Amino acid sequence: MCTPFIRNHQLNMIKKQVGELQKACTTVSDPRVIESVRSNTPFKVKEAFPGATEAEQKLLEGFAPLNSPQEFQGYLRSLEEYAKPFDHVDEKQLKKLFPKAKKLKVPDLAALDLRYVTYLGWKDTGTNKMYLAYHLNGKLVGVEGRFTPVGKKSVCFLCNRHEEVALFSAVTKSKPANASPDYYKAIGNYMCVNSETCNRNITDVTVLERFISDIVL
Repeated sequence: MCTPFIRNHQLNMIKKQVGELQKACTTVSDPRVIESVRSNTPFKVKEAFPGATEAEQKLLEGFAPLNSPQEFQGYLRSLEEYAKPFDHVDEKQLKKLFPKAKKLKVPDLAALDLRYVTYLGWKDTGTNKMYLAYHLNGKLVGVEGRFTPVGKKSVCFLCNRHEEVALFSAVTKSKPANASPDYYKAIGNYMCVNSETCNRNITDVTVLERFISDIVL
């Protein structure tokens, strides 16, 4: 039996590929097209797990021969026990990430199913601030930024899905060697207003990790 090894964004990616195959099986009449999808989707999944063991690889490609919606849904349910949760954090750890926010309110961690969390994100509507917490290179780091809702849908830079977004702008800690004392640089992007929605959508952490690195390193 495999120990939990599938992170939230990877599980979302698997769901996407399983959905592609299920759609082909239920809507496409050309068997050659179906077989092409049946070959490509498991390959894309395995690509996302380069260090997978033989047992893990067998599990990851287990949806390839399936055909019915019930079989696909059963497969996805079977993966839940292999979901690797966001590393445990507590209120004290989160507050320590943002020492300047004296009255910081943190999310109700007990209410979260950490199996489906890639990053922690929460808003303080009183100050129009948003806070992110993420394990970068094994270390818990935090990003604080201005959060400005724009009242429309657009593509979130983290999950790459069309959702209701806000402009999230954070000041980077890095400075040029010859920068003046009052120098600062803000990096802004459109991201999901609802972090829970973003966590359900995100399939790749490359952009997230690059953004956090640009801010905190």
